[in-house]
Amino acid sequence: MTGPALRSRLYEGTVVHQRLRPVKHRFRYRVFSLLLDLGELDAVGSRLRLLGIERPGILGFRASDHGARDGSPLEPWALGHFATAGLDGVRRIELLCFPRLWGFVFNPLSVYFGYDAEDRLMAVLYEVKNTFGGQHTYVLPTDPALAASGAWLRHAAAKTFYVSPFIDMAAAYEFTLKPPGERLDLVIRETDRDGLFFTASQTGRALPLDDRNLALCLLRNLAMTLKVIGGIHVEALRLWLKGAPFHPRTADPIDG
Repeated sequence: MTGPALRSRLYEGTVVHQRLRPVKHRFRYRVFSLLLDLGELDAVGSRLRLLGIERPGILGFRASDHGARDGSPLEPWALGHFATAGLDGVRRIELLCFPRLWGFVFNPLSVYFGYDAEDRLMAVLYEVKNTFGGQHTYVLPTDPALAASGAWLRHAAAKTFYVSPFIDMAAAYEFTLKPPGERLDLVIRETDRDGLFFTASQTGRALPLDDRNLALCLLRNLAMTLKVIGGIHVEALRLWLKGAPFHPRTADPIDG
């Protein structure tokens, strides 16, 4: 089925994590992500055979993996979060996330890009999950003129959500990114009272969202979900063996 060109697309690239102290540690793995315009999910689902929108498939997307986590539509959920933060000028939303693969997915970070009536990026919602089932959102404004220029955008937020047993809660985030275009560039820096101690980045190149590119990404990343979830636990074990301090988990209900 054909129709107007989709805004939604794919990004294939890499994720890198690097810890600078109290022990040094680094890992890198290949990933691919969906960038879905939430207003065209029906069109995406009708055109693609390999990507199931709210239906079973080798690759899939389900609203229940995000937002309120109850399967309700994501666009009004995100618009409500933007409005609560005083950002009620958002008119279009794109969601960056990993797809379901073989029926499973884990998104440590999903990013909602909110565009105004002139299609300028005016706000970003960062949806953070941990492996214990918790979720938290950080909603932050952007300067639409600066975003339109292609410059790096920076957001700062105090850490209020438990993510890793090897990172203390007494920390702060700096999110640095560019509006997704031909390239995806996202960097997260975490600091404490002694300065920078952790960075995470995701980079990638844009691909049209079609069955051919989905098939190629799938063949190159057959075990991506296992790699993401398994990698988190394997790297945690390696950190423990290196002697990284352990921080017990605090309460972390889903607050999305």
